[in-house]
Amino acid sequence: MIELEGVPELIDPVMVAAFEGWNDAGDAASTAVAHLEREWKGEVFAALDAEDYYDFQVNRPTVFIEGGVRKITWPTTRLSVVRVGGDKPRDLVLVRGIEPSMRWRSFCNELLGFAHELGVELVVILGALLGDTPHTRPVPISGTTSDPELARRMNLEETKYEGPTGIVGVLQEACTHAGVPAVSLWAAVPHYVSQPPNPKATLALLNRLEDLLDLSIPLGELPEDARAWQVGVDQLAAEDSEVAEYVQTLEEARDTAELPEASGEAIAREFERYLRRRDGGSGTSGHATESGDGGSYRRDAPGGPARPPKPPKAGPDDEEPPEE
Repeated sequence: MIELEGVPELIDPVMVAAFEGWNDAGDAASTAVAHLEREWKGEVFAALDAEDYYDFQVNRPTVFIEGGVRKITWPTTRLSVVRVGGDKPRDLVLVRGIEPSMRWRSFCNELLGFAHELGVELVVILGALLGDTPHTRPVPISGTTSDPELARRMNLEETKYEGPTGIVGVLQEACTHAGVPAVSLWAAVPHYVSQPPNPKATLALLNRLEDLLDLSIPLGELPEDARAWQVGVDQLAAEDSEVAEYVQTLEEARDTAELPEASGEAIAREFERYLRRRDGGSGTSGHATESGDGGSYRRDAPGGPARPPKPPKAGPDDEEPPEE
């Protein structure tokens, strides 16, 4: 039995989860949850036992000194709660950690135990994958679910992926078997600039989360960080003719593939987001258009190498399409 001392009764709670590792290209997903935790001052109320799920030779503990005392921080997964104010206040249960090394089914069952005890009504899992997508275009965001009714109601895709998966796919499947509605939001990160951080992808995930949950997220300096990131990548690409040519090829392929109505949908979403920010008074900064929120664009075929003379072959980090 999970005991949640000190956690008040929650209002329309939604669990939002992200995990570092295989499903977190550019650290975009885990950074998004960290942003929510920081902006809304989340209070950690539980942590999973690291001994049960992690290989410490893979994810090593960290030593630090606090007040002259030597301490160790163990890699684990932590849960916190934040309350989103406004006309319709609600609570988010934030789950942030590292993809476990072992006992994945037990790991998911423990998280679902928390979800059950807290009355969670929906689980949203954030992920990021490497893709053949140009950094100069809006970040493609795909929303998937295994629930046909949820797909229709929330304008999501039904999961059809087959192949290797990570903890994101396993957790979503566990939610389905437990009867808990679950959604995965995936950002496609350019494979030729996959090093973290990627604030543009993080911002796009947060914008899609806003649309999905109909709330307003304070963005802080994230829009400016996203613009600075793109300028920096522009400069790097300009210094290498091979990379610049490849980026242009990706741009042409992307522009050709997008349907005309996609732009109309993106404009409508942006206007709705503007109204939420204006009416909600969340004190956000920046404009979401700069983030490159791509909405439900066609998913690009992912790739692998850091410097691409030609489109790369699929690798273990590349799911086409990504797992739910």
